[in-house]
Amino acid sequence: MIPLKEEIDVRAIAPHERHAQLFDRFDGLLPGEAFVIVNDHNPVPLRRQLEGRSPGEVQWTCLQDGPALWRVQIGKQEACADAGGDCCSGGACGGG
Repeated sequence: MIPLKEEIDVRAIAPHERHAQLFDRFDGLLPGEAFVIVNDHNPVPLRRQLEGRSPGEVQWTCLQDGPALWRVQIGKQEACADAGGDCCSGGACGGG
């Protein structure tokens, strides 16, 4: 089980500050750590932005999938630097 640092109710954060605060929280995680966010809509744009900023590092687990409330666990995993974010480098998983 991934150690959780905290649960963040993003509904209490001003909309224009939400993603920046969550990026800071993600950046502060060590590999293997995670936090949970609570939101009133599906946070797909946040996921895309996090994965764009930190390819291969984001673990995204939907714990509650609406319709009124979403809870998502966001964790950090070790990035595969030698694979350009693709952990199947060298054919280790049969992908290449």
